[in-house]
Amino acid sequence: MKFNTVIIGGGLAGLVAGISLQKAGRSTAIISTGQNALHFFSGSFESIEEAPQRIIDLFAEAGVRLHYAPGVRLMPMGTFKKSTLSLEDISLLPEPKIGSKALIVSFSGYHDFFCSFLAEGLEKQGMSCRIKMLDLPELEKLEQSPSEMRSVQIARTMDRIWENVVREIRMLLRDEDTVILPQVFGLRDTSIPDRIRQGIPAQVIFTGTLPPSVPGIRTQLLLKRRYELLGGTYLMGDEATGAHVHEGSVHSIVTHNLGNHFLEAENFILATGAYFSKGLRSNPFQISEPIFGLDVEQAAERSDWYNPEFMREQPYMKYGVATDATLHALKDGEPIKNLYAIGSILGETHSEMGTGGGLAIRSALAVADQILKTSEE
Repeated sequence: MKFNTVIIGGGLAGLVAGISLQKAGRSTAIISTGQNALHFFSGSFESIEEAPQRIIDLFAEAGVRLHYAPGVRLMPMGTFKKSTLSLEDISLLPEPKIGSKALIVSFSGYHDFFCSFLAEGLEKQGMSCRIKMLDLPELEKLEQSPSEMRSVQIARTMDRIWENVVREIRMLLRDEDTVILPQVFGLRDTSIPDRIRQGIPAQVIFTGTLPPSVPGIRTQLLLKRRYELLGGTYLMGDEATGAHVHEGSVHSIVTHNLGNHFLEAENFILATGAYFSKGLRSNPFQISEPIFGLDVEQAAERSDWYNPEFMREQPYMKYGVATDATLHALKDGEPIKNLYAIGSILGETHSEMGTGGGLAIRSALAVADQILKTSEE
């Protein structure tokens, strides 16, 4: 199979690059193992600080509504973090304050949302908090198995019974000016968070839970659908196992599922993520990139990889694949002509592009633009 561009990795960076290229009429394929950092997505792109209309439009075309409002968002521990661009159901506040009294609501048997920690953090800032656990008959079957009482399973049920939740909260409300809920709404129907806000006579703020992330999975589903509607080929549940590289260029990719059939392309994009998705691997001697054997920027001594104080910043989390200024990946110090690296596999090797979701989007757009420009020359 031959394409203009093959993208290895179906997370945020890979999908943004794929959508951008497909919109421009380039044929692409994405190889995705299925699990990626979007499953941990907070719903906010902290490192994007400028007004990014191009990004907002790209996501809107996929049905993912973003809003831009420099400020802060509420964290699960009752603290606040600087944010500017977020999914529409993530509240961005002008200052680290949400009111004087809060009703924190969760569900009996759900242990991935820490109400007491959230309340403690807010009370330290002078806010009065009251916690209530809802007993919903529709969740009783899920309670029988702890593995079922996870955010995604609950979200599937909440898409059907959110109106019952609104009714229960209206009865619980006293004089609170704020209601705080876990992010377990709107997995399939993106309008539900707004409808909940409209139905409750108080400020409603949705706060993160333990993974998997409902906003993240929803975002991935919508971006993937947009990519496929544009004609992209999404190879779900497959894995790149090797590559044919000759005279400084990649000619084809070998995958687990395709066996003796190779994926050929003019361009290749590596968007496999970092350690979590095995884009980077480590042993006691080195940190490596497993598909191409690319250069990885890292300290020479293992003792310099980590900080013995666990809660401090860990150096190894900043390591990433080495590239030139145009994001061509390097091997033995030389750029591979048609191989680019984007997203978290870069680590902090390109600090000018930011971190997290901001890095994923910026690097994906930069490489897509470069491929399009090169194709036109």
